[in-house]
Amino acid sequence: MSTTMLPSRARIVIVGGGIIGASVAYHLAHMGETDVVLLEQGQLTSGTTWHAAGLIVTFGSLSETSTELRKYTRSLYAKLEAETGLATGFSPVGFIEVAADADRLEEYRRVAAFNRYCGVDVEEISPTEIASLFPLACTDDLLAGFYVAGDGRANPVDVTMSLVKGARQLGVTIVEGVTVLDVTTTGPPTRRAVAGVRTDRGDIECDVVVNCAGMWARQLAQRNDVTVALQAAEHYYLITDAIEGLTRDTPVLEDPSSFGYYREEGGGLMIGLFETECAPWQVNAIPDSFSFAELPPDWDRMGPYVEAAMRRVPASQRAGVRKFFCGPESFTPDLQPVVGEAPEIKNYFVCAGLNSIGILTGGGLGRVMAHWVLNGNPEVDITGFNIDRLQRYQSNAQYRATRTVESLGMVYQCHYPGKSMQTARNVKRSPIHEQLAGHGAYFKEVSGWESPDWYAPVGHSAAISELSWGRQNWFPYWQAEHHAARNAVVIMDMSFMAKFDVVGPDAGKFLNQLSANNVAGPTNTITYTQWLNKHGRIEADLTVTKLDEEHFFVVASDTASRHVLTWMQRHIGSQRVHVHDSTSGYAQLNVQGPNSRALLASVTDTDMSNVAFPYRHAQDIAIGFARALCIRITYLGELGYELYIPCEQAAHVYEWIIAAGTPHGLRHAGLKALSSLRMEKAYRDYGHDIDNTDNPIDCGLGFAVDLNKPDGFIGRDAVAARPPATESTQRLLQILVTHPEPQLFHAEVVYRDGQAVGYIRSASYGHTLGGAVGLAMISGDVPITGQWIDEGDWTVDIAGTRYSARASSRPLYDPAMQRIKA
Repeated sequence: MSTTMLPSRARIVIVGGGIIGASVAYHLAHMGETDVVLLEQGQLTSGTTWHAAGLIVTFGSLSETSTELRKYTRSLYAKLEAETGLATGFSPVGFIEVAADADRLEEYRRVAAFNRYCGVDVEEISPTEIASLFPLACTDDLLAGFYVAGDGRANPVDVTMSLVKGARQLGVTIVEGVTVLDVTTTGPPTRRAVAGVRTDRGDIECDVVVNCAGMWARQLAQRNDVTVALQAAEHYYLITDAIEGLTRDTPVLEDPSSFGYYREEGGGLMIGLFETECAPWQVNAIPDSFSFAELPPDWDRMGPYVEAAMRRVPASQRAGVRKFFCGPESFTPDLQPVVGEAPEIKNYFVCAGLNSIGILTGGGLGRVMAHWVLNGNPEVDITGFNIDRLQRYQSNAQYRATRTVESLGMVYQCHYPGKSMQTARNVKRSPIHEQLAGHGAYFKEVSGWESPDWYAPVGHSAAISELSWGRQNWFPYWQAEHHAARNAVVIMDMSFMAKFDVVGPDAGKFLNQLSANNVAGPTNTITYTQWLNKHGRIEADLTVTKLDEEHFFVVASDTASRHVLTWMQRHIGSQRVHVHDSTSGYAQLNVQGPNSRALLASVTDTDMSNVAFPYRHAQDIAIGFARALCIRITYLGELGYELYIPCEQAAHVYEWIIAAGTPHGLRHAGLKALSSLRMEKAYRDYGHDIDNTDNPIDCGLGFAVDLNKPDGFIGRDAVAARPPATESTQRLLQILVTHPEPQLFHAEVVYRDGQAVGYIRSASYGHTLGGAVGLAMISGDVPITGQWIDEGDWTVDIAGTRYSARASSRPLYDPAMQRIKA
């Protein structure tokens, strides 16, 4: 136990002395905040850091945030010794990712193009070149490799101790042998805030807690009802006896098709393994005393994976096995980190769940967390990492035990676009789930909801015949749904959308303060708006419907549910407002397409004419024996309506619409059609093509900003200070590939006159436009005007091939909104 005295107070307490906790402490200190205490229950690095493989790899991610974290981390480890005097063991021996089949090659070419755009010096090399760099590897069956000369390896323990010394030198207090029992809080249940920590050696009063407890992070968070969906699993590597020809300078090699990565260790070969199905460990609780310990390896289960991995390096089959190591590593349900301020408690931050990339992203994540804690802004896009994406049920023991088996295996799977997890499913089902299944729905998981992705026609199976990067068996089904929305009418189940009733005398004033647009106008009107932070950057993208002076209805995307709720709760203050999450109370059915008015008119006695029920109008209507809130709005670019129905009446309303639909050409449509239709209209989607680093002006959303509202709104001054869109050097543009065959998914690099100017943030296939279409944030060295766009020669890199494209700041489909307002 450390003899260092615990202070009675500190501004910030970090829990956990692994690589992440050490990095957060180091970066807080370098930003000038040294009133920091780091508490470790055992010894520094004793959780999972000490047995990490220490790969330092910048190649491999299609996330700009993740790639930048990797780059920064590599740079930090390379220079840390000069600052602290302690070596990190960083050695840029090089890294090779190999592709043994066509789909891997497609994936890695897409990744390589994007990584080059982000500044990673990755080179595609031939099997012969792989053999020259890693002579021990069998390369006969390989198609290509992807080589980064500056990547390599580091010693995780040395890196951590160097970071700790850097933090100590600047005044951070590090105490080992202290167990944090829980976090103390203050305030009412919906607005709790950190007050301190309670430990087995006394209490520390503090303003901020950062939970970096690694595989214990979930258990610690659970004591305060904070959701951290995280589960430890067995993780393996093998170390052989010395192998002739293997040196410290041998590059790191990774081959997911063989389930392994390979690097030199003590003259032998370390073979790390990621099996397709793993074994969760200690689902109920991980012992606090587990420190520098190993787990008994399961040779029977892992034997086939070891054999497959060894075949890639035949010399390993002839060498003796010095060590077969099994230790725990923790994984999240979606293989994304758990990062950010917990929605349950203000100033309770979490940085955990790194899914075996803690060492190679640890430096960057520490920097992000320091900025977030001190400035209230992470400075990078964290929409995919944010802790508030997680839901309470995902911490259930049965859920974790089931999902983790698949999630660890996904690490080395080919990352096909749109692939949905198959385990721990059917958690949330809409009231008409069985009816949709009967109509041929192929369900995809959407924040736990089972939502139709597409529908198989009668006589066809609602199954994917084979995953690929090209047109799969469901492509024509999707195409038919798309055209039905453009030419007739479709019905979509979107019950997964987040829905909130906001009521009270101050509801209008409250929501108008949050909203960039004016949402407190006429009754029975829906308004599209963004919620911004004080920096004028987007926190939410949603609609607000005014039902009466004291009742508003807020609808946001499924992934934004907890973020939107937390944002409201933390801004209510003393205002007379109540916020109720109504998501589970209402089913949402969207009836969209040029025939939607006629269809609804046939099932209701409400006047649905354009005069009586104009665009953006909301009204309670009768359908059969039920009632529904009907809002004339669209996310598809057509005349359309959204129906919000009490769940117990949803099946009845659905049946009435289906029964009346045939004369109008009604067809079921799923998420694939939703994506392609909205993308043709260039409608934005928060967390995909717009995020927390963006402002509404650059995103083409200036029409939804009312700078003249009498009482202003959060972020108004920051937005007002920005140049108008016509003077901005950064704008979100719609990109259409003019060749009809290629597919856009995400992260394809966009070129203007041969110069990289951005990348596709999200995309789909435009069945009406005749090609793949996406949205890309484009940066130029001059204002991005219509003339600058039109005069450019635009191309897109898709898996290493350049395709001609068209760019536009206006929607390529119905830019005048004539169809929507018809």
